[in-house]
Amino acid sequence: MEDRRVFARINTRLPVKFLDPSSGREGKADTIDISANGLGLVTNESLSVMTPLEMWLGIPDQHEPLYTRGEVVWSESLSSAGDHRVGVRLEKAELMGLARILWLKGRSA
Repeated sequence: MEDRRVFARINTRLPVKFLDPSSGREGKADTIDISANGLGLVTNESLSVMTPLEMWLGIPDQHEPLYTRGEVVWSESLSSAGDHRVGVRLEKAELMGLARILWLKGRSA
């Protein structure tokens, strides 16, 4: 299968708080990978495809969490422990947020 991504993925683990604005349900997750137009998450919440999400990414750079919105495009169960791997497509490319993450990764290298 051909990879049609425009932006490369960055493997990084960041805490995420999310809200499904249509149901009011809140939850927590961790990123697995990030690109300017999508997030890979692991959560103990079951999220259905097409679920809209408002998300706050905890970037440890002394600034406010990065706020973004997106939609679940795929979801799969990882284990009997209840973890789920979720792919989220962002509403708009988050280039400034990606720059914050790259800056941090460059400092720690």
